[in-house]
Amino acid sequence: MSVKQKSDAKIRSSEITPESTYLNRRNFIRAGLIAGSTAATALTYRFFNPPPTVEVSAGPIENVKSAPAVPGEKLNTIEEITNYNNFYEFSTSKGAVAKKAEVFVTRPWTVEIGGLVQKPKTFDIDELLRIDQEERIYRLRCVEAWSMVIPWVGFPLKKLLDQVEPLGTAKYVAFETLYDPKVMQSSLSAGIDFPYVEGLRLDEAMHPLTILATGLYGKQLPNQDGAPIRLVVPWKYGFKSIKSIVKITLTENEPPTTWNNYASDWYGFYSNVNPNVNTVQWSQATERRIGELGRRETLLFNGYADQVASMYEGMDLKKYY
Repeated sequence: MSVKQKSDAKIRSSEITPESTYLNRRNFIRAGLIAGSTAATALTYRFFNPPPTVEVSAGPIENVKSAPAVPGEKLNTIEEITNYNNFYEFSTSKGAVAKKAEVFVTRPWTVEIGGLVQKPKTFDIDELLRIDQEERIYRLRCVEAWSMVIPWVGFPLKKLLDQVEPLGTAKYVAFETLYDPKVMQSSLSAGIDFPYVEGLRLDEAMHPLTILATGLYGKQLPNQDGAPIRLVVPWKYGFKSIKSIVKITLTENEPPTTWNNYASDWYGFYSNVNPNVNTVQWSQATERRIGELGRRETLLFNGYADQVASMYEGMDLKKYY
């Protein structure tokens, strides 16, 4: 299923789902999974007893246009999107991230782009926001152990990379998140190394579905969702969509990535959504949509196979997972 761009009509409150559902990056599953019946009980309890919410205070983004609805899909609400987050720099508890991230300062902010490029440059965040003067809302279906549908506001990463002119030797794009120990927890507490790093193959980075998001639901990106700018790669598992980016480097060799470094047999470099590839501990054949009690079948490439499968033609997707 493709990303949908907006029509010319301005977004109206009547056109969008009430502010309330989402998650970010894949939750770190520690050794020793809870028995199925216990997990089901916990899921039911959480469904009917959601945690206290933190109000979204992000300002509106001007000139955002509405997107046509994705057939058969319902948007998650902004409360869920902004109150159940994976952001290990702040907390390993998804329900605690929003409150802890309130002290995070995202202005001033710059993103350094270098490596194998003709014109390396450091962009100010306001300059990045001007790259695409006609911001677009993309309704993307994202998958981890759960899934969500989010109206991101952003622009294709390709627009930014074109400005620095990648060299012919560049084959990969590496990303790095800000790490500020004054407001973020230690690597020891989180269980993973900081700063958080991720990577894509260059053709993946240049694909029109790969966007740099600066907002959601027509508002500036909240801290807990990766403010002020984050990656969104909808056919991959959520942890690939790195948040609060400060550095982008084009390289010839495959860059290290945080979760692959931690457990390569669980988290492959590609991390494409694939129901036919199981991790060491669990099946990925089904997923849970946030806001729903049941499970649904996981779609290959998260339903975007028509747009992205050609990039992996001839590859053994069980080997290069």
